[in-house]
Amino acid sequence: MAPLILLTNDDGYLSPGLHALRRALSALGEVWVLAPEKNWSAASRTRVFHKPLRVYAARLPDGETVRVTNGSPSDCVLLGLLGLAPRRPDLVVAGINQGANLGRDVTYSGTVSAAMEGAQHGIPSLAVSLDVSGEPEESPDYETAAQVAVRLARVLLENPLPQGILLNVNVPRGTPRGLRVTRLGGKIWSEELVRGTDPRGREFFWFAGEMLAQPPAGEEDTDVWAVLSGYVSVTPLHLDLTAYEMLEALRCLERLHL
Repeated sequence: MAPLILLTNDDGYLSPGLHALRRALSALGEVWVLAPEKNWSAASRTRVFHKPLRVYAARLPDGETVRVTNGSPSDCVLLGLLGLAPRRPDLVVAGINQGANLGRDVTYSGTVSAAMEGAQHGIPSLAVSLDVSGEPEESPDYETAAQVAVRLARVLLENPLPQGILLNVNVPRGTPRGLRVTRLGGKIWSEELVRGTDPRGREFFWFAGEMLAQPPAGEEDTDVWAVLSGYVSVTPLHLDLTAYEMLEALRCLERLHL
């Protein structure tokens, strides 16, 4: 039986990155798509508990029918795993995200969080993002990113990762110089608070900032350096966020009188 691949994203079901990935992954097996009806970028592991989730069929521009929900990227994966998918998926793939998910910012990402949901349920999972910064006038090269994803997806299908680990993949602009296995880097965006006044005289705030333009010196083993240097970065992420090196140092807290 051909592998079943559960595909979702956080940019919404009309995103060209999702469509390119669906076409490319079809070479590996059956691709079952359940994607959000709207953009959930920076949703992290948001789950919808306060209202019913709806799932319906929608037709893509190429005529393909996919499933769409009002839920988040994490909801998409969980809906599939709890009974909507035709069977238990062999692989969960999220992407292709329009924009890199690098460094400490991965905790904001709906794309990465969807892959986390798969990993939490013991399924090999892959998050795929494409750096589109600096060239807004050009169409992102999702086809190249999709082919990178297919090669890595094939590896995961043949060699599943240990429990609780997923791969976060970021593809640079242009033709990749190669691939680097990396750790998470540091800060990738500058941060600025824009203040303004709307037509009714009410004050508003808007977060703004720019992505680094140059690779950070001395961080050649990080995902940030790799992508800004033109390499595909592949970063293994673990769901266990425990700082084990601090456990013994903090044992003294157990003597506190509460």
